[in-house]
This record gives sequence, C-alpha cells and structure tokens, in this order.
Amino acid sequence: MPLPPQVTDLTAFDLLLSVARLGSVGRAAAAHHISQPAASARLRELERRLGLTLLHRSPRGSTLTGTGALVADWARAAVDAADALATGVAALRTTHESRLAVAASQTVAEYLLPAWLVALRSGHPGLSVTLRAANSAEVAAAVLAGEVDLGFVEGPDVPAGLHAEAVAADRLAVVVGTGHPWAKRRRGVTPDELAATPLVSREAGSGTRRAFEEALQPLVAAAPLLELSSTTAIKHAIAAGSGAAVLSSLAVTAELAAGTLVAVPSAMPLQRQLRAVWPAGAQLTGPARDLYAIARRHR
Repeated sequence: MPLPPQVTDLTAFDLLLSVARLGSVGRAAAAHHISQPAASARLRELERRLGLTLLHRSPRGSTLTGTGALVADWARAAVDAADALATGVAALRTTHESRLAVAASQTVAEYLLPAWLVALRSGHPGLSVTLRAANSAEVAAAVLAGEVDLGFVEGPDVPAGLHAEAVAADRLAVVVGTGHPWAKRRRGVTPDELAATPLVSREAGSGTRRAFEEALQPLVAAAPLLELSSTTAIKHAIAAGSGAAVLSSLAVTAELAAGTLVAVPSAMPLQRQLRAVWPAGAQLTGPARDLYAIARRHR
C-alpha cells in the first residue's frame, strides 16, 4: 500500500521536530544547514499539504500550536524509524564494500589478477577478497547466479544476461616439448595441420579451448589427445613428450625462457580478448568498480 502523499516528505516533519526541540524556525534552519526563509517555506508547504496550522508566527518567533505539537509527537516515531533505516543501510553498504568476491578464468587468475589485486589493496587496505579460479563457463555461471561481484573470462562467448568489457589482449601460442617433431620447425604450422592433430587440451568450457576452436573455423578440431583440467597439468604433459598444445602466451613465458617448452610458428592468427563480466543492466560499485578500472589501466 503506497504512503499517503501528505506524509511522504519526512524532511519537513524532521524540521518541525527541530522547531519543537530548539524553540524557533531560525535555530531549526541552522541545525538543518538551510536558510530561515527556506525552512519557513518548507513548513508552510507542510501545513498546506496537511490542511493544518502547525505554528504560531509572531515578530518574536514561531512556536508550535497544539495541533503542531500533536503532529510532531506522531511524526517522531516515523522520523526515528527513517533514521534507523538509513543507519542500517549505511552499515550494510560498509560491510559489503569491505568484501569482494571475484571469479576468474585460470589464465587471468594465475597471471594477471595477482598484480591487479595488489594495486586494489593499496586503495582498500581493509578489503577482504575471495578469488575463485575456474573455466570461463563456470565463471559466467557464478556471475549470473550472484555468487561473485565480478568475473573475468577468456572465451569468445558471453551468455545472455551478462555485460562484457575487454580489459586485456592475449595471444595463444602453439607449444611443444623439446623432443616433439615440431620443436625445430621453421615453417608455420597450418590451420589444416592444427585441426588434424589431436592436441593436449583443457576441458570443454575452457576459454582457451573455445578461443582456439573459434579461430580454427570453419575447420573442426580433432578430438583431444588428452583432456586436462589445468594449464599446469598440460604444460607438464607436453614437456614430457605427450604432444602439442595451444595455450595462452601468458601461461608459457617462464617455460619458453627456460627452454623446457618450444613455441611453434603458426600460420593462423591466435589473438583473443580477456573480458570482465557482470550482470547486464547492473552498475559496478565499490571495490568491484575499482578492480575493473585497474584491469583496464594495466592492459
């Protein structure tokens, strides 16, 4: 049931209570940080809405009429309740803004988010952050379910109901162990060769796998030689001679520098966007908004 229009403006009733407490419109105006003419205008508008005379006005000042005193007594509970509501909401907002739940695809979680979170904590020293590392499909599902405040994905597909913004660029690399036949190859591996070769791959739902499959179209990738749930496991497998893989260049920088893995030239473009996602129609606020801004600055 909607509130009657005569009582929707609690600020006027709060001003009336201040007149009762302080003894004049002038002192009440000062307490509310408004001018005396503005206070008088608000009180006259309240009288007009209620159809009642609430104040005795004289050259010596204004005092509450009997009716005004009765209205002020009734208004006190409503004004106190509104103050309690505002205090409670502020407390909830403070609690919410001291916590941040993030879900990120494994590439972002392992190779980008640590630096982003260090930058975030410098502006929010008391912030408690929980990070869930998962594949891109699972990240999107967590954001849609309201389980996290912000997500980061690496796949080309974003489900309906999510808003996505690019925060970084990434390049996929074809990598093999040092003993693989492609390790000494100078000519770029072709899309046909990649499509026909069973690769060591992440599971379905992985952003890296989806980005590779998207880049390969209209060709269809062969069934994986091995399907592993983490990039680290894939790197160990191919270093041991299990085959070739397509991985984020961010994930293999150390191994390429150490010589335990070899990057194979590719004749096909393997670029992709890493994106932040949140519910469509929502606005990022607090630490989630700040983390998104940091991610964009560091790209």
